[in-house]
Amino acid sequence: MFKGLNHIGVNFVVARIVAAALLFWALDRHPYDYYTILRFVVCGVTAYGFYQSLEIKKSFWSWIFGITALVFNPFIPIHLSRDSWAVIDIIVGILLIASIFFVNKQREDS
Repeated sequence: MFKGLNHIGVNFVVARIVAAALLFWALDRHPYDYYTILRFVVCGVTAYGFYQSLEIKKSFWSWIFGITALVFNPFIPIHLSRDSWAVIDIIVGILLIASIFFVNKQREDS
């Protein structure tokens, strides 16, 4: 799976796995600070995913990453019910895992 990826590509795969795990773990109850950190992590990972998918011309994933970065924006947070966030967290977690198979920048020397 990591064949042909440079170290940045591998780091981005790991970042998506970590962000997805944090999203799934968010389904349990945590202090409010956890959700603040979650917003920063998911926004950062998806903002980078937006940039990466634009660079490799994957417009569908650009939209997915861009919208997700806006929804998880920690500076102007969107306030929704716990049930709404649970659905969003599951969907975004699944999309982050799926993106590993579709959004990867290969090495320049491959």
